[in-house]
Amino acid sequence: MTWLIEFITLEFKVLFISALPIIELRGAIPFGVSQGMHPIHATLLGIFGGVIPVPFILLMIRPILNFMHARNILRKAIHKLTNTTIKNKAKIQKYGFWGLIIIVAIPLPGTGVWSGSLAAALLDLRIKRAIPAIFIGNLIAGIIVLTISYGAFIGLNFLSQ
Repeated sequence: MTWLIEFITLEFKVLFISALPIIELRGAIPFGVSQGMHPIHATLLGIFGGVIPVPFILLMIRPILNFMHARNILRKAIHKLTNTTIKNKAKIQKYGFWGLIIIVAIPLPGTGVWSGSLAAALLDLRIKRAIPAIFIGNLIAGIIVLTISYGAFIGLNFLSQ
């Protein structure tokens, strides 16, 4: 019974890590694999956990940013964040659906589900188009991270023998 609790706890940790901004599934999948989880299982949890915050971000980020801006809470950071997004508005709108997929799919710092959701919300992209694009991008990012981390773990196992 203890192993079941530990396993569920590990699954929750992977889901939680993948839902965090900046870290997302880029950190969750390697973490799960390093803890002994099967790579595909860790990837599926990372992909699912990564999309959990998407509807909340899309629906609530503008009111939250407006509230913070009005009360002078992190005003410089909010200004920088929104200006960076608006500066790239033409590129994102030019490629639309596919551009949003690319923003989310590239597993590098500053990209991912949180960045893509923020961009979609600030640029008033339709939720019906934003959610599928973000999900597809997250799926692609998960496959990329799985490939990189699984290959790295195979290499480490080979070297240790």
